[in-house]
Amino acid sequence: MPNPSNEVAVPDNVTVLGAGLMGHGIAQVFATAGSRVRVWDPSAAALASLHQRVRENIELLVSHGVRLPTASDDIIDRIEAHDDLASAVAAAGLIFEAAPESLELKRRLLADVDRLNDQAVVASNTSVLRINDIAAGNPGARRLIGTHWWNPPYLIPIVEVIPGTETAPAITAAVIEWLEAVGKTAILVRKDVPGFIGNRLQFALWREAMQLVEDGVCDAQSVDTVARNTFGLRLSSMGPIENADFIGLDLVQAIMNYVLPDLAINGGAPVLVDDAVAEGRLGAKAGEGILSWHSGARSEAQERLVAGILRSLTAGEPIG
Repeated sequence: MPNPSNEVAVPDNVTVLGAGLMGHGIAQVFATAGSRVRVWDPSAAALASLHQRVRENIELLVSHGVRLPTASDDIIDRIEAHDDLASAVAAAGLIFEAAPESLELKRRLLADVDRLNDQAVVASNTSVLRINDIAAGNPGARRLIGTHWWNPPYLIPIVEVIPGTETAPAITAAVIEWLEAVGKTAILVRKDVPGFIGNRLQFALWREAMQLVEDGVCDAQSVDTVARNTFGLRLSSMGPIENADFIGLDLVQAIMNYVLPDLAINGGAPVLVDDAVAEGRLGAKAGEGILSWHSGARSEAQERLVAGILRSLTAGEPIG
């Protein structure tokens, strides 16, 4: 995991729009690196729990032996909760938008931000939406860029950086430098496509996984067991293209020509997912999805996820 750069200054004033799953973690990263971070959210409940959730993240990291570059109280003290958008963005040099994944919502919010602060660099944390779609009609489009953080954002090292057609090259360069200064690995996405890099890979896998269950090839637990204990074991050490080269492209060619025509090609969510959503089986938060989730199972899965990620990263290095 890269260490923060000593040559690039972290922005003094950062604003995060959204105190939810991603927003509070992004705020934690920059506060850990020394920035003053204002977090805005229209939800009073989200703001009220902001500091406690960051504290719990820090405690979880420390419990796994992670060394933080600064005291936890200092990190908490650098994060301010705001329910007024104007005061939250007024002094910011860098603004992260971490609103729900709705194109219209993001457009409206960023239009308001541009009226309140027409100088800041604005980074939209979207998982799949094209940056050109988000920036359409925004007077500050040259200062707007995509930054796709991964959950948990205080732990996953990669942030995908997606400039739009109108994004100024200097903005792209600055955002990459700032992300690397807080310990992240910034990956430049050269073409603004839906889902960028990681989610295109991830959802291609999910589509096939769910189709296997829908077609009766195996049950859901078997899909997850195979994924976790075969190629899942090697992915952190060898990516898919390197692995293809490693085993030989002549073999890969033969396998692809035989298997690919039989893989799922549906252009939308599988029936398995559509049926579950229609029946209110929304996953862990509802206690039932494709799998059954008993009380406490989501917390157990979160702990297993964090522990697994930390085992895959270099032990003992500061984490933003």
